[in-house]
Amino acid sequence: MTKESPSRPATAKTKRTFEIVASRFNAQFVDGLIDHAKQELSALAPDATVSVHRVPGSFEIPVVVRELASQNKADAVIACGVILQGETDHAQNLSRSVTDALQHIAVERGVPIINAVLSFDNEDQACARCLGNEINRGTEAARAAVGIANVLSELRGG
Repeated sequence: MTKESPSRPATAKTKRTFEIVASRFNAQFVDGLIDHAKQELSALAPDATVSVHRVPGSFEIPVVVRELASQNKADAVIACGVILQGETDHAQNLSRSVTDALQHIAVERGVPIINAVLSFDNEDQACARCLGNEINRGTEAARAAVGIANVLSELRGG
């Protein structure tokens, strides 16, 4: 796995709307993702509107993402959650289910959904990627959201 974050996309020149749907479960890690994503969105899209919607757990994220996508107001939706591996296959099943649902919604609705619902083997990995600055996945998600919003805006004549 690379320890380098993707480069920053061009700063958005038009007003953008970004929605963040985030799990309350494993809150300390998810809060780190949200904080870093909001900071990066603010830097890359200074005039953007950013809203955060909290849900109980990662399994509930796709329902709210689908609702937001159906409203067709967001330039991109960022899904944030942290799933820690336990002693059973539950975490793997949950991760796959959420990933598949998010991808289906994105393709069906034509709204970019950035999947930052992350699976980790342990809290050390979660800490490094959610709370740290070097390889923060919240920062990466924001960069991806702005980048794809810019591309789609161009393609759609915006």
